[in-house]
Amino acid sequence: MLATSGSLSAAAREMGITTSAVSKRLALLEGRIGVPLVNRTTRRMSLTPEGEVLLEHAQRILQELSDLEQMLTKSKGTPKGQLRVNATLGFGRLHIAPAISQYVLRYPEVDVQLQLSVDPPPLADDQFDVCIRFGAPADTRVIARRLAANRRLLCAAPKYLAQRGEPKTPAELGRHNCITIRQGDEAYGVWRLLSGRETEHDAAAVKVRGNLTTNDGEIAVNWALDGHGILMRAEWDIERYLQSGRLVQVLPGYRTPDADIHAVYPHRHQLSARIRTFVDFLVERFERFD
Repeated sequence: MLATSGSLSAAAREMGITTSAVSKRLALLEGRIGVPLVNRTTRRMSLTPEGEVLLEHAQRILQELSDLEQMLTKSKGTPKGQLRVNATLGFGRLHIAPAISQYVLRYPEVDVQLQLSVDPPPLADDQFDVCIRFGAPADTRVIARRLAANRRLLCAAPKYLAQRGEPKTPAELGRHNCITIRQGDEAYGVWRLLSGRETEHDAAAVKVRGNLTTNDGEIAVNWALDGHGILMRAEWDIERYLQSGRLVQVLPGYRTPDADIHAVYPHRHQLSARIRTFVDFLVERFERFD
């Protein structure tokens, strides 16, 4: 309560007890732990680093107790509590944010925090309840629910292909201006392509180059739309431009290794109604991608 109220008196009002009672409880807790938990000033109180750690772990424990209660009682079908979600910038903005908007209309007692990032955070750091990932993680400590296929295509604007010609084989990409994206752990400037029934182990690594590079997929798509070069991008991101004709698929006989979209969460969160319903909601929503 102190973390949000900012003073002993405000915390006391919210808890319905006296200020001296709050001060006594805080002193007992600090005495038991052996470190100060609050920075005291004449105007406002704030948590010390140790207090922040205690608050984070206490909130997690309380949420897990709530999850357990929901699982063991009839209320397990009514999710509530905080849900922390992480997704990549482009997919998160275009698909996860609208999905969350619809989810909270159905389950208004869930408080969702969405964080978008260029590079996904480590699964082991426990910052998030659900992470949206491309490709199934090898980490056995987590559950990965497949949401949708993620076909990555080569594409370019018609005006670029009219000026430079259309490559017929992957090797010819070396003579083209290719728009590259620096994201995650993928090898920068290397596109892996397969044809026919080849497996991922048979994928040909093609070294590409160009004069435009970014870590933001939306920027890269806009550059391709402007006619600057050939781009490799997920179908979900460029589908509307392929349908309108603003982009044209290049080397349609070739494909990239699979990187299907998954919702990833720790095994212990199987107890959580809010996580279970959220992931089920995403699975249902993204069935159209398949």
